[in-house]
Amino acid sequence: MKVMILGAAGQIAKMLTDDLLAQTDFDLVLYGRNVSSRLSNKASDRVSLVDGEFEELDKIREHLNDVDAVYLNYVAGDDLIKPLVKVLEESSVERFIAASVPDLYQEIEGKFQEWYRANTGIMWEAPPRKAADIIEASKLDYVILRITWLYDEEGNTHLRVSEKGEPFVEAQVTRQAVAQFITNLLTGQEDYHRANLGLGEPGTEYSKPSFY
Repeated sequence: MKVMILGAAGQIAKMLTDDLLAQTDFDLVLYGRNVSSRLSNKASDRVSLVDGEFEELDKIREHLNDVDAVYLNYVAGDDLIKPLVKVLEESSVERFIAASVPDLYQEIEGKFQEWYRANTGIMWEAPPRKAADIIEASKLDYVILRITWLYDEEGNTHLRVSEKGEPFVEAQVTRQAVAQFITNLLTGQEDYHRANLGLGEPGTEYSKPSFY
């Protein structure tokens, strides 16, 4: 299997790269700004490094040969997602996993709602909601990940997955948990297809993230 990671120098993307290299025999295409220097230590016979911007769609298309799945490590709006989805469909990429944010459907409930909305605004009218609508209308085997506020804790991969239409109440989740979940999606250990999921850490039904 061959996986392209768009925005590969981001924190979750780097953890995902390490997880995939350690837990699978997949080949990786790491795409992003100055990755040939920023991720030079990852180069190997399994890893290709491609310097590029998200807007360079022709460059992305050029490197999609034999790519089975794409992970977008960026909360994109509809201005990026619309042409990217078209490129993926035309390139016969089936699997598309995209990072996003909660409250696209006013699903944040409980003690966390007031703080979240005060710090993020009205997400159900924002570009990420429009982007999610475009992905859901596509032919791709997509998974949209609505990820709550992030922090790092080595070894903490505790995760609660909520589906679209269910309340979202968790205030935080580790990057390590998100990276492992994406790995599990790509290996088939997590069996979600054409799904729109909320990711939070169980037991964090706080009024705000513990690190604020």
